[in-house]
Amino acid sequence: MKPFLDKDFLLSGEIAPTLYHAYAEPMPIIDYHCHIPPKEIAENRSFQNLTEAWLEADHYKWRLMRSNGVPERLITGDASPFEKFQAFAQLMPKAIGNPMYHWVHLELRRYFQCQIPLSGETAQAVWDHANALLPTLRVRDMIRLSNVRVIITTDDPADSLEYHRALRDDPFCQGEKGVRVLPGFRPDKAVNIEKDGFPQYMETLENVWGQPIETVEDLKTCLSQRMDLFQSLGCKASDHGVDQVPFAPASPETVEAIFRKRRNGEPVSPLEAEQYQTALLLFLAEEYTRRGWVMELHYGVIRNTNAQAFRQLGPDTGFDCIRDIGSGRRLPLLLDRLAAENHLPKMVLFSLHPGDNEFLASLMGAFQGTEFPGKLQHGPAWWFNDSKSGMQAQLQSLANLSLLGNFIGMLTDSRSFLSYTRHEYFRRILCQYLGTLAENGEYPADFRLLGKLVQDICFRNAMHYFGLEE
Repeated sequence: MKPFLDKDFLLSGEIAPTLYHAYAEPMPIIDYHCHIPPKEIAENRSFQNLTEAWLEADHYKWRLMRSNGVPERLITGDASPFEKFQAFAQLMPKAIGNPMYHWVHLELRRYFQCQIPLSGETAQAVWDHANALLPTLRVRDMIRLSNVRVIITTDDPADSLEYHRALRDDPFCQGEKGVRVLPGFRPDKAVNIEKDGFPQYMETLENVWGQPIETVEDLKTCLSQRMDLFQSLGCKASDHGVDQVPFAPASPETVEAIFRKRRNGEPVSPLEAEQYQTALLLFLAEEYTRRGWVMELHYGVIRNTNAQAFRQLGPDTGFDCIRDIGSGRRLPLLLDRLAAENHLPKMVLFSLHPGDNEFLASLMGAFQGTEFPGKLQHGPAWWFNDSKSGMQAQLQSLANLSLLGNFIGMLTDSRSFLSYTRHEYFRRILCQYLGTLAENGEYPADFRLLGKLVQDICFRNAMHYFGLEE
């Protein structure tokens, strides 16, 4: 019987442990998609207690607490920090098989050197132990301890990017061991015309841009100029979150009428929304291709399913779910149009539905290009799928249908600075997968080949793919 979370956690056989400890573990982290606030890096935020560091904005944990019948007061309400932590600790023994159980204990060990299994009974001891160390664990300390080399945040086109400006010249980001913090362009509010608040968002963009946005061409010009600003601060990637992949081409006149209608506060039909989204995505992909940016596309989610909770707590609070399979059925049409017009950028494709793994891995094979090995990428297991079995399934389908050796590896997709242990989790699962193939005689037990694969997937491929070498 193996001890809980020992040095060979998730690793077995002779090859996998060596692959992890000798090749994967020392590699730096490229966090090419996350939601951590650059403001907190720039200001080097400190946390007053473990609840601030762990529970403050983590809807993964909030969902588990609600699943345990915890009142909202103890989740997002006005309860004391320890009361909230105690409520979370009490559910931990029930979380067997959930990746959260592993993440929590990896974080306790890596950042706090705490080996106490978390439960209601141990909550006070863990609380005291971790809080005693928190004064020495400001945000930048956590980043350095995690061996992070590059962070790409998620930023709205209307953002001032003031904290990215500050970080550009900050010693923390300079030199051979500096951590580059780059903006990521996320124009969802400009693309998703059907969402509440679109007319008001156009006003926000106008105020930032300093000119009126009365037509679609005005909007395109505004977004292009905002991209210029992002690029001046090192932007290498964009990201798009759509419920379903749109593709409904329409004439410029039709798109203009849809925009004007919504700009005036009128609702648009599902077809009209899709026609507008298609036009904007085609324009943006052309811009990304011209700039050499990576385009990330996330789809397959139903947002804010609980209307009452949304009204009470707002978005990104743990009330989203996986959309039924088929929400990417128009993706081949979108890629085909972009390829035909030579406007297909490097793309990372994510579906929240695990049944889309083979679809994405096979589809991208139809659109790979000579410009870059693995120009189209199947993004790592995302959100509800970043469990042990979800990561294994994504690796398996990618290996079966494409070239696993070109994979750009893991990201955090998190708002927590302690979430970098997810890279360790992924790397252990990757090494076990590769090690098992070699143990079974399905690949040579050659550490020169295997070690290079591991280090490429963990670090080097993402460095090259996002153009970060310079």
